[in-house]
Amino acid sequence: MPHADLDLPTQGRIVAGEHRFALRVYFEDTDLSGIVYHANYLRYMERARSDMLRQAGIDQRAHQESGGGAYAVTALNIRYRAPAKLDDALLVVTRLTKVRAASVDIHQRVMRGGEILTEADVTAALVGAAGRAVRQPRDWIAAFAQVMGEGVTTSGDQRS
Repeated sequence: MPHADLDLPTQGRIVAGEHRFALRVYFEDTDLSGIVYHANYLRYMERARSDMLRQAGIDQRAHQESGGGAYAVTALNIRYRAPAKLDDALLVVTRLTKVRAASVDIHQRVMRGGEILTEADVTAALVGAAGRAVRQPRDWIAAFAQVMGEGVTTSGDQRS
């Protein structure tokens, strides 16, 4: 018999302007030495960003299915500081730093306890069916500003 909330996927939380998404390192995430493979940090960050959007009330799937487009990473600067290992409990902390008409700048940290293992600055643009950046819906921009608090700057800039 289903147990309502217990049977739902894990969700992050937005606390003090940051989205916090907990996860664990499984065997499939590691190489033969038990160290997390470098590309998997990008997967962890993507999951956290997607969960952040869901927590903000943004339905990416419905927007994409209606022909409105989808987010695509257009820039990424990542720094690896220390390795995560098999069975580590990790936390991906996400903060929006700038919202423009068609894109969002995001800072993310993957942490083990208080230690930053990896951090990245990501730009994600909303891309339409033609493959070009399109304006984000106004209610999405408002949701970003409301949920993420004072750490966000918004710009009427037309560029992505």
